[in-house]
Amino acid sequence: MKNNSQDLTKEERIKKEIQRLKRLFKNMPKDTMNRVLSLINNAAFMTVTLEDLQETINREGTVSEYQNGENQHGTKKSPEVEIYNTMIKNHMGIIKQLTDLTPQGPPPKAPELDAFEKINQRRGKIG
Repeated sequence: MKNNSQDLTKEERIKKEIQRLKRLFKNMPKDTMNRVLSLINNAAFMTVTLEDLQETINREGTVSEYQNGENQHGTKKSPEVEIYNTMIKNHMGIIKQLTDLTPQGPPPKAPELDAFEKINQRRGKIG
């Protein structure tokens, strides 16, 4: 299926998203990255699928009509909305897992010595 906005196949869009996520989590230790590749692949699949579902929901709405037999009919939440709601929660969970496994910021620096500690440090080198 082609996405009108990017004119790429779903598989191409997923590969592109995998690369984007790998760049986003590039600070993750290499051994951790190797263990979480399936999370990244699933997150990419979900991202693209959620985009497709959003497009369908925007085009067709959040409600669909149904008819069970001759007398029973009405409206209900569309199947796309139900799938979207479930998938968005799973997607957020995967992204949180990936974020939690990524080191935050640069490594901590050694604490700055105050003037008294600098003087004592120099004395130790002299004597």
